[in-house]
Amino acid sequence: MRYRLLWFIFILVWGLLVVRLYHISIKSNYYYEKLAKENIERKTYIKPVRGEIFDSKGNYLAVNKLGFSVSIAPHMKKKKLSEVIDLLKSYFPDINKTVMQKVYKRYNSPYNYKFIKVIDFIAYNDMIRYYSQLEPNQYIHIDTETKRYYPFGGYAAHIVGYVGRSNRKENKKDKVVEIVGKTGKSGLELYYNKVLEGELGYVISKVNARNKELKVIKKVEPISNRNIKLNLDMDLQQYIFKILDKRAAVVVVMTVDGKVLAAVSNPSFNPNLFVGGISVKNWRALQNNLGHPFTNKFINAVYPPGSVIKMGVALATSRFGHGVLDEHEFCKGYITIDKSKHKFRCWSRWGHGDVDLRKSIRESCDVYYYDKSLKIGIDNISKTLHQIGLGVKTGIDLPREYRGIIPNKAWKRKRYNLPWYKGETVICAIGQGYDNVTPMQIARYTAFIATGKLPTPMLAKEVAGKKVKPVLKRIWFNPKHFNTIREGMYDVCNDRRGTAYKTMSKLPIIVAGKTGTAQVVSIPQDIKKRVKENDLAYFKKSHAWITTYAPYKHPEYVITVLMEHGGHGGSSAGPIAAKIYKWLYYNGYFKHHPLQKVREELQKLKDIKEAKELGLDTNVSQ
Repeated sequence: MRYRLLWFIFILVWGLLVVRLYHISIKSNYYYEKLAKENIERKTYIKPVRGEIFDSKGNYLAVNKLGFSVSIAPHMKKKKLSEVIDLLKSYFPDINKTVMQKVYKRYNSPYNYKFIKVIDFIAYNDMIRYYSQLEPNQYIHIDTETKRYYPFGGYAAHIVGYVGRSNRKENKKDKVVEIVGKTGKSGLELYYNKVLEGELGYVISKVNARNKELKVIKKVEPISNRNIKLNLDMDLQQYIFKILDKRAAVVVVMTVDGKVLAAVSNPSFNPNLFVGGISVKNWRALQNNLGHPFTNKFINAVYPPGSVIKMGVALATSRFGHGVLDEHEFCKGYITIDKSKHKFRCWSRWGHGDVDLRKSIRESCDVYYYDKSLKIGIDNISKTLHQIGLGVKTGIDLPREYRGIIPNKAWKRKRYNLPWYKGETVICAIGQGYDNVTPMQIARYTAFIATGKLPTPMLAKEVAGKKVKPVLKRIWFNPKHFNTIREGMYDVCNDRRGTAYKTMSKLPIIVAGKTGTAQVVSIPQDIKKRVKENDLAYFKKSHAWITTYAPYKHPEYVITVLMEHGGHGGSSAGPIAAKIYKWLYYNGYFKHHPLQKVREELQKLKDIKEAKELGLDTNVSQ
């Protein structure tokens, strides 16, 4: 036993010696060979030019301003450094000497032979006057530089986003970001960052011990200018901002196959503030604004949908009710559940009497949907609403999209560990309670109701020269019920009893739609007569919805409007949607009503004040 132990120790020791010998004589050779190679070869990266973003008409939304950066030589003595910085200060009075000295001190070391960048960006016109005087200076190196600029400012801020200085985490993930020092922080700039940033080029040079270049061994040019063209129409986008007149609102305009022509979240912010690093003062102003200008409300905010959800509940009833949707309901102004005395009230105090599907949409009867929901249950409602795009991400090409909530029994059990109650079912059936959706979801869902195909909203039309194809998903429902729902939406805008008749009936194009008034505060049971929306404090007013499509028979466009704390959908959101439809019509956007055809009608508007408000050219020649 003793000899075996000795033999084991003997073999172990010799084994370790052999392994160590291999490591020193063979494996380490590759390591030191690599070090030696790095001592005689230098790899310098060439930064790509970031791709630009422009709208469907070629208007640039994100461009690169041409300018210069300034670097100064390393290893300078204190006196000489001060002289060079003073020289730069004499040419560019706005630069900060203290910041330059701190940057130089941070990056200067005996092992650094590269020039140290002390000024990130100087505009082209400011530098070009002094370029010939500064460039010959052996202590100063001037390099071309670009700076992101957003010509339309806040008009497209929530869509385009902005570029900012990268952090350590972002640098670690992406070599291009590490070298460039900037990356997309929000919007399309973030979503398509990998495309826009391009690919690094590089130069491999032979250098001496002092890191001086002797010979270029290899050069690879960067891949730059991967541009993105959008479906967005900035003329329309700006027009919508104008008619909103600073009111807190969300507007989505898209084609029925998902091309987003406009997406407005108001109030907005100026993305140019973030490019070089936003000041504390400006950041606090954004944070303290109760309108939440920094929030992209069409995908990053959720709201109770109110009555605009009713078409979806009707579709759920058609699928799971086995004939229930064809049954009439009687509305006496409220219902009670089982033995409870609690009244679930309709918006009409006196009720709507006998109600069928078409009338329920036209007059937005709540009791009709209370009754239907109790017959099919919350799980069946939730299943259908998820399937047709509510409470799920739309898939739009923007980052951090919210999912929203369309609840069911399992959701409540998981979140609150509580059972589901029938009263919660009826509330959710009219778009209240736990229901929360994004405006983009409502626009998408409306496109589905108009066509029977659920689209994926897309902002990008072309990405790096490749066209983006529409993505549509057909979902089957009973055609008879689909048609009746569409007829009800037609009535909403064109029948005298419709909830949006006053604002939508006199348009040059036939529109179908649905209004919604989503309460933000509950109404106590002892209140017999509701307080008028206009008499409520601003933050207690209901959110006002209208979602529409047009033309009624041959749908092309969807317009969804949400006015935060706007009151009633028909009277508050309706006029905004109506003006947008007029703008589209009189600018020749509809296939069957091209610009040439509407010019005669346009001439009739010459003396009408509304024509000027629409921004129309009434002097178009025949």
